[in-house]
Amino acid sequence: MEVRVQRAEYGASAASKDLQDVTTKLQLNLYPDPLQISTLFQKVGPAYMERIVHPAVQEVLKACTARYTAEELVTKREQVKTAMQDMLFTILRKNHIVLVDVYITDFDFSKGFTEAIEQKQVAQQEALKAKQVLDRVRIEAEQTIAKARAEAESIRMQQSVITPLMIQLRTLEMMKDKWDGAMPQVIIGGSGGIPLLNLDGLVKRTPRQAQTKEE
Repeated sequence: MEVRVQRAEYGASAASKDLQDVTTKLQLNLYPDPLQISTLFQKVGPAYMERIVHPAVQEVLKACTARYTAEELVTKREQVKTAMQDMLFTILRKNHIVLVDVYITDFDFSKGFTEAIEQKQVAQQEALKAKQVLDRVRIEAEQTIAKARAEAESIRMQQSVITPLMIQLRTLEMMKDKWDGAMPQVIIGGSGGIPLLNLDGLVKRTPRQAQTKEE
């Protein structure tokens, strides 16, 4: 009897937790325990793969498949593999067969379920795209609001620091390019004709100018 590691491939159909038909294909690496080879030969014979391993795989596949929904068999593939490997190792060890590795090579689902999965993926992608659009719109709206608030705050701050003196200085700045050289006595501004700045008191007169003023 061969005691080196052997590879065996098996497949079995079973119902998932949500009653979907699933065909699972496994690949096993195993070998008969050399220390128990005589016992295995006496009790089972050389056909231990057909008489022990194959029924064990069928049992484990059906038991593990029933624990998960069809979608979970795909999304939790590693967890499913570990569960199958633990169960198979226990069963085969009792029969003097050592399990080395288990690989899930494929899951086959019904056509209807496969189409449903594809439609779900399309719907999820469309929902994600719609969410991205909404997020972009929300961010742009927040930026617009923030900009408007900043502009309003800037205007408020400018208004809070404007004083009559600043208005007078600004008026002088605007008039300096149009000045004809004659010193005005009063600058009139505003709708009510209120004098903004009396320049008469700012001019230092010479004695001759003062006398002319008195005359």
